[in-house]
Amino acid sequence: MDKDAGLVLATERYGSAEAWKYLVNDGALERRRDGSEGGSRGNSVVAFFKSVFLPQGYPESVSRDYLQYQFWDTLQAFSSSLSGTLATQASLKGVGVGNQEATVAAATVTWLLRDGTGMLGRILFAWRKGSKLDSEAKTWRLFADVLNDIAMFMEILAPHFPTCFTLIVCTAGIFKSIVGVAGGATRAALTVHQARRDNMADISAKDGSQETLVNLAGLLVSLLLIPLITDNPILTLTLFFLFTILHLFANYKAVRSVVMENFNEARLSIVMQQFLKDRQILSPLEANQREPVFFQFGKSPQIKLGVRLQDVVQSPEELNLALKENNMPFLLGIRNGCICVCLGTEASVHDEIRAMCQAVCISNILICPKAAVPTSVKPKQQSLWEIVHESHKLMDAHFSPFLKGVNAAGWDTKRTLLDWDEWRAEWKTKTS
Repeated sequence: MDKDAGLVLATERYGSAEAWKYLVNDGALERRRDGSEGGSRGNSVVAFFKSVFLPQGYPESVSRDYLQYQFWDTLQAFSSSLSGTLATQASLKGVGVGNQEATVAAATVTWLLRDGTGMLGRILFAWRKGSKLDSEAKTWRLFADVLNDIAMFMEILAPHFPTCFTLIVCTAGIFKSIVGVAGGATRAALTVHQARRDNMADISAKDGSQETLVNLAGLLVSLLLIPLITDNPILTLTLFFLFTILHLFANYKAVRSVVMENFNEARLSIVMQQFLKDRQILSPLEANQREPVFFQFGKSPQIKLGVRLQDVVQSPEELNLALKENNMPFLLGIRNGCICVCLGTEASVHDEIRAMCQAVCISNILICPKAAVPTSVKPKQQSLWEIVHESHKLMDAHFSPFLKGVNAAGWDTKRTLLDWDEWRAEWKTKTS
């Protein structure tokens, strides 16, 4: 009898999915599943679908919010697929499918005009808003889905307004082109967040597989719906509104489930304001739950990051005022109700975070002089430059503990999603 029989020589794991051990059996090496683990990978339907539709190494290879986000994203994609069927049928009817009086040339011209205006819309939107899609990924993701529903609603109504049909479908085409840019770009930004092993390509590929499966399911359901909705506009609109409500609800839950650990303007503002109020540091989960996912208008002074030097100072005297009490590689100023930040060429990521925090403090003072900030910085007929000078003193006293606190709370301060423009400046002090 082999005295080493049953001796474990080695163990191995496949992520958290399964564990194996190697034992000696009759002088040979035997590989045996660890009895404390689940079934073999690929030996069950569930394991098969996991390997096909989830990234390799799941769940360790993705962010913690991955599964919840994908659940709601799948639900919204399914409802959007059904709504798209209703809109497509209406568009085909509008261009003359089934109408003997319609000509192929007229239908082709309408389709080309729709595609052409959509291409122009795609270029213009990417030019004007492309830089915002990283820093405000949640907001633009939700915006894209709302706009997509509006575009499909216009396509459903278009056949009922034949004189304006081409104008309506072209407008809807522009909206859908914006949806394509905003939706695709923000999905890429979310993929960067979800990828924890530099596996963005794998996550994108599996997301495409999930979407294809959902669209296939939507196609099968659509085949059942088409005979019911044909020549029945009331039922078409009723189903469209039901699918739209489900679509918007699922999208809202999807973006709300995302917990990003990098600061953008909204998250940093929320965390900094809470710190100024009671010296508490919000965790990424707490700050993300408070982050607005709809556009905010007029609630606070606009903060412009990475502006030209002349947007901050317009004279040598103002440059001296901007440098007073300031030993940081950035300049702040208040111009036309906006808080402008000019960044120096040597500024680091931590300098960018500090500049944004300081701009938030100034914003709070401008909005409400009784805001929860130290008494020393509350304006008492102060000039705007005096407020800037006091904000430097405030940051000198509080930024270091704030930075240590956010790092301890789980925030990633090695990179940010702050929307900096590309202007960088170098300036000379009196001594230099």
